[in-house]
Amino acid sequence: MGRWLSPLLPNPQHWIMQDREPDLLGHVYMGVTSTAPVTVETRLGDLGGVTAADLAGTSLVTASALLDILTAGEVDRLAAACVEARVPALFTLSVLGEVELSPAESFDAEITAAFNEHQRRVQDGRRLLGPDAPTAIVESFEMHGANVQVAPSPWQLGRDHGELTAEWLRGWVGAAVEQRPELAATAASYLRQRLDAIEAGRLTGSVGHVDVLAVPA
Repeated sequence: MGRWLSPLLPNPQHWIMQDREPDLLGHVYMGVTSTAPVTVETRLGDLGGVTAADLAGTSLVTASALLDILTAGEVDRLAAACVEARVPALFTLSVLGEVELSPAESFDAEITAAFNEHQRRVQDGRRLLGPDAPTAIVESFEMHGANVQVAPSPWQLGRDHGELTAEWLRGWVGAAVEQRPELAATAASYLRQRLDAIEAGRLTGSVGHVDVLAVPA
């Protein structure tokens, strides 16, 4: 987000990079230019528990590929905090649970369903939103009085990015099997065939995501 947004925003800028994983915070300076007039600091914390007071002096809240690992309550608290603090929010690459591969195979739907179940799993007593997150965040922001815009931002799986597509495919199938172990044998054969298709340049596809912009009224 820093690499993309920083050149589009006025200077000077001060970025506060927040995450609940200390190891990830250690990589922040690799991703954002920290030379003047842009400065960066890191903060250990969970955006799902942010309050309006935490956002004092903030001009924008932004995150990427985050909402699916939050709960409905956390999403609502986040929206309420942004609106109360009168801070616009931009959340990008929120997964929709929609995958289209070409050429299509009958087992695609089985893997998609199992992956979506995995996204909605209960983790440490928390029911994750998974692909329900975009709808939940839009409803919460609108309920709290914000103006909301939603735009599609699908991942395009093309022949020019075979290694990336293969890495995504392994993770997608792996999560599905973790959720439904009974799929393991069929999924292993499916994965081999799909990886062969990627190597041969025959597989393309699209993974549905959306971007959400909310601006307090």
